[in-house]
Amino acid sequence: MAPLVSELRHALNIVATATSRVPTVKTAIIFDCEFLCLEGSQRRYWCAAHDPDPVIAQIGAVRLGLEDDFPLLGTHKAYVRPIDRFGRRYALDPFFTRLTGITEENIETEGRALGEALAEVDRFSDGARFWSWGKDEMNMMAISCYVAGIQPSIPATRFDNAVKLLIAAGMPIEDLARTPSNKLADYYGVEHPPLQGHDALDDALSVTYTLQHLMKAGKLRPDVFDRL
Repeated sequence: MAPLVSELRHALNIVATATSRVPTVKTAIIFDCEFLCLEGSQRRYWCAAHDPDPVIAQIGAVRLGLEDDFPLLGTHKAYVRPIDRFGRRYALDPFFTRLTGITEENIETEGRALGEALAEVDRFSDGARFWSWGKDEMNMMAISCYVAGIQPSIPATRFDNAVKLLIAAGMPIEDLARTPSNKLADYYGVEHPPLQGHDALDDALSVTYTLQHLMKAGKLRPDVFDRL
């Protein structure tokens, strides 16, 4: 049996060595989140007495390859149980459900605790930088974690603003100011499957399709993701 064991160990060492030599594809994570609101909350900066804290109820993320033909390497979507400052679960306002498509049933059957949802999206990222259309991390991490009374589990240095990438690609500032994430792919005429606006994953896909299009067209260099 000893020679057989020796040969098996040798074979396993070869496999382990070969696996360790597989090159790691450089990636970026494009993400979006949906946070609670009532009709008019944005105009009021969520400061009215009846406005909820703008804590998140959904996270969507896409892993975008930054090499070769810039493939989409995976997607992630999670519902988050939104809680208030006293640990009580917020009820979803009908306006929020109409806007996002997120229902009470989604939260009840698929909702995660905030800490669990953040850990999941962090594992999905595999250490890559997060990019959003604006600064969604302020709601996902700063506000939501503060209200929930937990420590933010992903540092601020892991996040950046995808608007910078579009500036680098030459998108006019005045167009940036009036183009939401869910309209970005359409602005560039990018063909894509149907997307639902204000769904976190679909909004992240809209930004991702745009970045992929710009890199394929040579208007956005992938090294910009490291230099900004």
